[in-house]
Amino acid sequence: MSSLIYAIQVSCTTGKPSFSPKIDHSSGAASLSSSTSFKTFLKEVQKNPIFNHVPNKIKEASVKLLDAFVDSAFEFSDQPLLPSQSNFAPVEEIGKAVQVTGSVTGRIPDDFPAGVYIRNGPNPLFGGFKSTKSIFGKSSHSWIEGEGMLHALHFFKDSKGKWKISYNNKHVETDTYKLERERAKPSFLPAIEGDSLAVLLAYLLNSLRFGEVNKFLSNTNIFEHSGKLYSIAENHIPQEIDILTLETRRNWDIEGSWIRPFTSHPKKAPDTGELVIMGIHPQKPYFELGVISADGKKLLHKVDLKLSRCCLCHEIGVTKRYNVIMDFPLTLDINRLVNGGPLIKYNKEEYARIGIMPRYGDADSVKWFYVEPSCTFHIINCYEIGDEVVVLACRARSSIIPGPDFGSNKFEWFSKGFDEKSENVSFFSRAYEWRLNMHTGQVAEKNLTGSDYSMDFPMINENYIGGRNKFAYTQVIDSNASSKSGMAKYGGLAKLYFEETTEVEYHEFPENTFCSGAAYVAKSGGDADEDNGWIITYVHNEDTNTSQVSFSISNFLFL
Repeated sequence: MSSLIYAIQVSCTTGKPSFSPKIDHSSGAASLSSSTSFKTFLKEVQKNPIFNHVPNKIKEASVKLLDAFVDSAFEFSDQPLLPSQSNFAPVEEIGKAVQVTGSVTGRIPDDFPAGVYIRNGPNPLFGGFKSTKSIFGKSSHSWIEGEGMLHALHFFKDSKGKWKISYNNKHVETDTYKLERERAKPSFLPAIEGDSLAVLLAYLLNSLRFGEVNKFLSNTNIFEHSGKLYSIAENHIPQEIDILTLETRRNWDIEGSWIRPFTSHPKKAPDTGELVIMGIHPQKPYFELGVISADGKKLLHKVDLKLSRCCLCHEIGVTKRYNVIMDFPLTLDINRLVNGGPLIKYNKEEYARIGIMPRYGDADSVKWFYVEPSCTFHIINCYEIGDEVVVLACRARSSIIPGPDFGSNKFEWFSKGFDEKSENVSFFSRAYEWRLNMHTGQVAEKNLTGSDYSMDFPMINENYIGGRNKFAYTQVIDSNASSKSGMAKYGGLAKLYFEETTEVEYHEFPENTFCSGAAYVAKSGGDADEDNGWIITYVHNEDTNTSQVSFSISNFLFL
């Protein structure tokens, strides 16, 4: 989940979604008799052109028969929430914007820019995440799923210069969202997590019924390019969003030139304003990189990096001259799934490497640097200094995605990963630095922060993306609350000051108050300092069950 603050001219935006603490993944399903045959069959079903010539009435009848089979063979059930997870339950659309100006405490800075603050995050339909049970085994939604919902605060000043604020929320209406809403019931079978046979059949049945193996989520980020706003999750292309109404306008495929998954965190190249993107897929080509023109009308460059595996790369980095690729050992593997393993898996025994590629390079132009295996989802920034490319990111020893192995208790697994007293605090995330020497090929890597606080969801002044930055800001995990609830809860913010040694300032929220979707808002004006701005974030008080939006100036004197 992520957010965006976007200034606009006017004349007069994870927590993470819930999961079941008691789902049992132990399998009683029959094993696959021939994984090669099944794989070939699935591929042929998806691609065979004969189905394009089947009369519509036969197609409709076939879909109805398959629907009847799914309804009779698969039992949908809700994944329950613990009391400590209640804030992660889905909410309803409010229908239209409401004024919230009267509920402001403190004051909004006079020089805060007019605009809209939008948070995007999972908000599953039909009451929450589902699991299915059948003779083929069990499958369930992973906590990274759930339809995207936008939460927007609009900040405007009236003719007297007084702030006016309105709030609205709305689902991102992807093609699959509209399909399930029309059916008025869960329709797609969960196809990421569960017994391998159940997941494979979910792939097949979803593909036969809907033409897609899984739902388009659009629940991870919101970004701007060339004056337009887009919602995105990396399993599909972006959706353009009306910034005032939050209506979904269209899918954005760059005039049909990009029809594969699209990274949740594209980056604008310094100086040119071009948008650098990438897309991963569990079938070859595993990783393609693209460069979109500054006006958003043309795909200027597209290249297959010819990777030998599908790494679950969540974010791409840029410097003034290079693209930065994180090829780490969190992978998607259909062959592994066919052979009885999980679709998504982190394997600390596999290699990790960082690729540095000229902006318009090809697979042969990438210079690879092998680094210590770890899990990195979010990049802080990348920049060049002398012969070195410096990569700053939030790094953990293991991956919180997708969850425990089959047969494990989810709640216990997640709780141990957050427990700072545990021997294996696998989800503890620190700010980390890799220095990659383009001349010698040497790598120097180190932690930048200590073991007192775990942090993630970094942000910087966007004017410094791709250039050397002195400051960064992150959300800080409350390890105790996260361990008790079995999900990440962010109880504060951190400010990082990069010098010879990294200095860190922390701001902790009141007890049982947690934030999500924090964003850095730089002050306008060309002479504004890098650290001259505000952090804005949604916060929720679990004792009173109320949500607010909090402002701070970047030295953490809260308003």
